[in-house]
Amino acid sequence: MTPAGALAQIWREAGLPEAALGGIAFRGADPVLPSSFAIGTAAAASIGAEALAAALMLARRGGPDPDVRITLRDAAIEFRSEHYLRVNGAPPADYQDAIHGLYRTADGWVRLHANFPHHRDGVLRLLGCAHEKPAVARALLGWSAEEFDREATDAGLAVAWLRSFADWDASPEGAALPPQPAVSLTPLGDAAAVPLAAPLTPASRPLAGVRVLDLTRVIAGPVAGRALAAYGADVLAITAPDLPQIAPLTIDTGRGKLSAFLDLREAAGRERLRELVRSADVFLQSYRPGALERHGFGPEDVARLRPGIVHATLSAYGFAGPWAMRRGFDSLVQTASGFNDAEAAAAGEVVPKPLPAQALDHASGHLLAFGIIAALLRRADQGGGFRVRVSLARTGLWLRSLGRVADGFACPDPTEANIAERLEQAGSGFGRLTVVRPAAESPASPPRHDRPAMPLGTHAARWPG
Repeated sequence: MTPAGALAQIWREAGLPEAALGGIAFRGADPVLPSSFAIGTAAAASIGAEALAAALMLARRGGPDPDVRITLRDAAIEFRSEHYLRVNGAPPADYQDAIHGLYRTADGWVRLHANFPHHRDGVLRLLGCAHEKPAVARALLGWSAEEFDREATDAGLAVAWLRSFADWDASPEGAALPPQPAVSLTPLGDAAAVPLAAPLTPASRPLAGVRVLDLTRVIAGPVAGRALAAYGADVLAITAPDLPQIAPLTIDTGRGKLSAFLDLREAAGRERLRELVRSADVFLQSYRPGALERHGFGPEDVARLRPGIVHATLSAYGFAGPWAMRRGFDSLVQTASGFNDAEAAAAGEVVPKPLPAQALDHASGHLLAFGIIAALLRRADQGGGFRVRVSLARTGLWLRSLGRVADGFACPDPTEANIAERLEQAGSGFGRLTVVRPAAESPASPPRHDRPAMPLGTHAARWPG
């Protein structure tokens, strides 16, 4: 499938005007990364959808007609933004734990996500071994892959056992995905239409004045918040001071945002968040299903506090089926849903092979940002609030639908030196950053990050201005 065809499909499903599709053009073709999957097409279509929706919003606010251009290679480089991050000229410290990764079992393979201490410690308790990769490898040889997956999941850990596409598709959890849209937009309560205010100046941003509460971590959800900030939204990232974080990812996805601490276990923290919700346009969250509901911030709770709000949720394995409540990360979803098996087969390798980017994370983040902007546009036309939902596993199914790439592994893996023209320097609360520039080219609404990345909790929990 072409990038234009992929974008048109999700654009129509979101209920946006067909005529606007003439406002975007694509350049280049896959492969742009060493893979048998159309990573460039997925990157260009998801980033392009978000950019075109932002350009349409600016046009609806009195700006020029949409005029967006996307180069597949540039979009794929943005899909690896954390890979190219430099702090004061040096790569950030490796955030992967010593036991994180892929292991053989008695009958297959499993992948462990051990970058959060509680996940790491839980795996070591279950295996009864030392915090050393050889010890973990020996212990896992005594397990079947499916049995370890089941026991670890029941213990609240983050793991996945390797399956093929055929096995995944035939499973109840895989079969639950096709009926779910790649980007789900559904009504959420009644409210009057919210007209789009005209830009204050010719240089105003498409999302100027839009307030976004960003309660996300790791990559996909924070990428969505970063994307909204790139088009001018006021994005306020909220987290608790004691939650584990992955520092390089926080730096890379923190560009353009404000960041505040609130502890929702405390009454004062919950009340402050309620006050913020009452004047927010978007509530973006990626916690495990039910986590925020326990604190009174489920979709219906938020809609009662702020009629007309856009409530956006990211999940790992979809919103229906037996794995709807399961923890997951990009690397685990790739393993469980068949990508690592298929990529290895295409490369002629025996060891399961990951994609050359966290493509499910980045695509899901940009698709979620697109869905949020689409919901804001529809809110202006018809009123009401909206739920926007995207999942890593459903994004994986969308990536598969784009087709495979012949001779994809002949494409060289871009190094920092190869992509110098895509990098820029930025100040931050961490030092001088080298970061990947946004890929979308849009003369009237160029994406950029006006606020520097800052340490978590730097700002007060209030809206600017």
